[in-house]
Amino acid sequence: MHAGTGTGELRERWEAAGQGGVFRFWDGLDASAHARLAAQLESIDLGAVCAGWREALARPAVRVEEIAPAQVVRAISPETLAALRESGEDLLARGEVAVLTVAGGQGTRLGFDGPKGAFPIGPVSDRSLFALFAQGVAGHARRSGCALPWIVLTSPGNDAATRRFFARHAHFSLPAGDVRFVVQATLPVLGLDGQILLERPDRVAEAADGHGGVFAALLASGTLAELEARGIQRIFYHHVDNPLVRIADPAYLGLHAQGRAEMSCKLVEKRDPFEKVGFLCSRAGRTAVLEYSEVPPELAAARDEAGQPRFWAGSIGIHVLDVAFVRRVAEGPALPLHLARKPVATVDAAGRPVTPAESNGHKLERFVFDALARAGSVAVMETRRQDEYSPVKNARGEASPESARGDLVASYRRWIAEAGLEAPGDSVAIEVDHSRFDGPEELRRSGLRRISEAAPHVRIAHGAER
Repeated sequence: MHAGTGTGELRERWEAAGQGGVFRFWDGLDASAHARLAAQLESIDLGAVCAGWREALARPAVRVEEIAPAQVVRAISPETLAALRESGEDLLARGEVAVLTVAGGQGTRLGFDGPKGAFPIGPVSDRSLFALFAQGVAGHARRSGCALPWIVLTSPGNDAATRRFFARHAHFSLPAGDVRFVVQATLPVLGLDGQILLERPDRVAEAADGHGGVFAALLASGTLAELEARGIQRIFYHHVDNPLVRIADPAYLGLHAQGRAEMSCKLVEKRDPFEKVGFLCSRAGRTAVLEYSEVPPELAAARDEAGQPRFWAGSIGIHVLDVAFVRRVAEGPALPLHLARKPVATVDAAGRPVTPAESNGHKLERFVFDALARAGSVAVMETRRQDEYSPVKNARGEASPESARGDLVASYRRWIAEAGLEAPGDSVAIEVDHSRFDGPEELRRSGLRRISEAAPHVRIAHGAER
């Protein structure tokens, strides 16, 4: 397509869809810019984007009358927990499990230039989030004697940097063949009026399609077929910003398997009704998770006859997915799109870059938990926030690196105390190598008499040494 020969069929198609504005700088672009823009526009499923936008706008609000509290067994006996853990360990030993880390984000909000997974989080060593999770993967492989494949879901914006980071760290001593990078898809960003925005005169603004894009990404990349060929039956799924996650928690895997679930959810008790976590509930009689921003305030704040919150359960983005279920979702209708109102870098009428201070557009996202509606059976496990949930979302204050490091140290102190050992004083930072000790059980079984004997797998540092 050339500037002097008309816009052609591509331009006609976009104009017919009411999106001809993407060509407004066309006449001022050179041949290479024409080629770049045309190639990008050809790659976009315009009909699906426009239909998804309309459906998201028209989607009715959550109806209070169809929402009820989720049914959750709040207390699991030690005996049952031990049996579930044994079941999950058996799955790991048979090589039927893979780990998937959703890691498409950048560390921008943390003041960090790079993929969020590369952010240093170790209380003593400054090990990265990726290094922490790699220790968990390595620990399971060591204990089970079987490889544990690790899938890292990246975005086009951080894929190359993520791969370089892993290569620079020799894949954290994991076999390179057991680490697979999968790039999630992108979708155009629309203005508040529904017009697709330009990032540059020759480029449409795009953003990753949300964690719900994982199903299509696994299928399109060939990773799903690779997992099936290796005999993988279940995927442990988590987000990169939670350093307290128990990678491939055997008890959780056991609960999923024994419940014959296709998709499982971990939850914590919410700190308050409006905490920004997934809203776990029963919707029209089925277990569901709603995005917190889509829940009516009166529903979130509802209380029972005893004055307690009715909807106390918060989903924390830790799931187990059956591989057969992943294929069924990936090959079926696309999960619905949701609108996330955001500030979007774009161009002004003269084609000059504009970085708005306020929201000027909608990113289109799919949510992984929307797949719950397609699951024949769902298992739910409650965990303690202090043991498994401390997200890193903000540079300072709540849900920050500082709070997460503090929660990691507090967690390690509990492990040491539960193992019958004496923990260092409160002013001492502690860091445990998860490839060697991934909980109080391993510390207890180690036969250690004092924590100093656990070096270098348990590291301590006084404030001045940190």
